[in-house]
Amino acid sequence: MKEQNFKNHSRYIILWTFITPLILLAILGGSIVNLILADTHTHYSAALILLISVVLIIIYWYARVFALKAQDRAIRAEENLRHFILTGKPFDRNLRLSQIIALRFAPDDEFPELAKKAIEQKLSSKEIKTAIQKWKADHHRV
Repeated sequence: MKEQNFKNHSRYIILWTFITPLILLAILGGSIVNLILADTHTHYSAALILLISVVLIIIYWYARVFALKAQDRAIRAEENLRHFILTGKPFDRNLRLSQIIALRFAPDDEFPELAKKAIEQKLSSKEIKTAIQKWKADHHRV
């Protein structure tokens, strides 16, 4: 696998991230046109097609949101455990989830100090990621 760093750590799956939303919007647009042009005999089925397209968009949206929420919870638990193993203490409660998610890329030797610095200086996730000297790859992000 290609070495991961700050510049290439984002993950985009072309079909899911770009193509699927375009297809869903085309279906939605087509179903709206179909409903507008429907006569009295096809109005009911055209309305159902519009509802199905809306439901597909909702499913698409929540499939992504739910997967990310579950992964964020797992990252929080994993990184809290790693912090506890390295320092003997759990994370400070002032550490935001976005900071914890960014800290997952820090290697063990940089992790505790960077977590402390993130709280004291209120670092953003981008600032945390750019402060990391030796990037620890995460190839399992959803």
